[in-house]
Amino acid sequence: MRSAVAIFAGALLGAVLSVTNLAQATVARQTAPSPTADHSKFKELQKEFKSGPEVTKACLSCHTEAAKQVHLTKHWTWEFINTEKNQKLGKKNVLNNFCISTGKNTPYCTTCHVGYGWKDDSFDFSSEANVDCLVCHDTTLTYTKQPGLAGHVVGQDMEFPKGSGKIIKALNLSNIAQNVGKSSRDTCGVCHFFGGGGDGVKHGDMDSSLYAPEKNVDVHMDVDGLNFVCATCHQTSSHDIPGSRYTPTAKDKGGAHMRGKSEGQNPATCVACHDSKPHKDSKNKHAVRLNNHTEKLACQTCHIPAFARGGVATKMNWDWSTAGQMGPDGKPMVKKDDHGHAIYDTRKGDFILGENVKPEYYWFNGGVTYTLLGDKIEKGDKPVGINKIEGSPTDGKSLIWPFKVMRGKQPYDPENHTLITPHTAGPKSDGGYWTNFDWERAAAQGMKDRGAPFSGKVDFINTEMYWPVAHMVATKDKSVGCNECHAKDGRLNGVKGIYIPGRDANPLIDKAAWLLALLTLVGVLVHAAIRIFASKKH
Repeated sequence: MRSAVAIFAGALLGAVLSVTNLAQATVARQTAPSPTADHSKFKELQKEFKSGPEVTKACLSCHTEAAKQVHLTKHWTWEFINTEKNQKLGKKNVLNNFCISTGKNTPYCTTCHVGYGWKDDSFDFSSEANVDCLVCHDTTLTYTKQPGLAGHVVGQDMEFPKGSGKIIKALNLSNIAQNVGKSSRDTCGVCHFFGGGGDGVKHGDMDSSLYAPEKNVDVHMDVDGLNFVCATCHQTSSHDIPGSRYTPTAKDKGGAHMRGKSEGQNPATCVACHDSKPHKDSKNKHAVRLNNHTEKLACQTCHIPAFARGGVATKMNWDWSTAGQMGPDGKPMVKKDDHGHAIYDTRKGDFILGENVKPEYYWFNGGVTYTLLGDKIEKGDKPVGINKIEGSPTDGKSLIWPFKVMRGKQPYDPENHTLITPHTAGPKSDGGYWTNFDWERAAAQGMKDRGAPFSGKVDFINTEMYWPVAHMVATKDKSVGCNECHAKDGRLNGVKGIYIPGRDANPLIDKAAWLLALLTLVGVLVHAAIRIFASKKH
């Protein structure tokens, strides 16, 4: 039992370090307007709290409608109904090729839920006390959640995991509650920067370098410059945060609008602030030419030349099929490259990482269809799309967008022809792969939890997943240069349906251009001859 606990504790270590990284970071605080209330003076908060829900009840004594508002958001339900695609999405329903899915792993995944106690289907989504106010409003950098506690915080000293001998000290919830404030890059980043199981793993354009970035990493969030927080763009109303990877705004036709005014637009787009013609010098031919590009190119295509630019590597490939190999001592191992990045983990398999990665470019109109649990798929030469992006040069709704394309190899049921949602995080007695290293058992437990059929056999299948790149905006002098696209084998080499001078050769256009040049030359020569002839007559 002790050995199983030790393995389990090791399996959790990386996740614990990721979640507690924010509390230990000594990043520069973001400037914000002075609050109109000093919460340390509120009697409701001047007492000892032993649990998160106790704090929430105190918050609700003043902020009476806050929990009701949170209950209506995707951050609470982890569910989104895409009526156009007739798909039930959200974190609790979709799959990915990182940690794969929630399901049986929910008590660990909900470390990043805005609530307390979601471990299984018995969670009370109607409870206002279950809402976690502090996870978004902490300003002390001391608020943390331990993986495996279903989103609960440590309100009293406790041994965790049980039998490990490790004591987790209680949080000072009273001090945290008395020092709440607006959300920040810190509070958003503790989850969003660490999606996929570690720093920078999932998105590529979001990682811990954005806690206090320099201007060359992100011109908007530059801690010594504009110092935008997440909510500057993702401007929130009634706790509902705009900006969705399920139905993103690929082409904003609304133009710039007044911040705070409800106009039915997504305030998180570039156009919402910069307008669709952002290069303002109308007398400058180059600016006019750049504005013409916005009819085909997303702003991000030029202004984010690469992602993972802040010194944090992002995962580009994850091969689950190689997991389970033990070290020379017969115990789980981790192999690292020369930069200290894990490139193999017994629990997870092989990784390929990248920094300063050039995006891949595709036409995109905001339409995304997901491969969900139970959808029939076939193993073949091409990878299965975990999500499929839509777009066309002729639909009038698409722009050329930059993407991080995550590729991997993950569990697959070869008889039912479906993806598998394995149980990964959990004690050995519960079938978690990270402690028992038995794929069939982990798959059976995970699929049973989701009420999905499982043949008892596990194979692995190549997959890919598309992530639009929208953060890490470079300074204008570091944006993509003209010759990087207007060239043979340039950045947009694989993008069809558009004529790019310098990249493409169209016989008709080439002939017309040469004819125009020839006519121009003839005109110049004729004009010169007339001038010479006329001068001789005088």
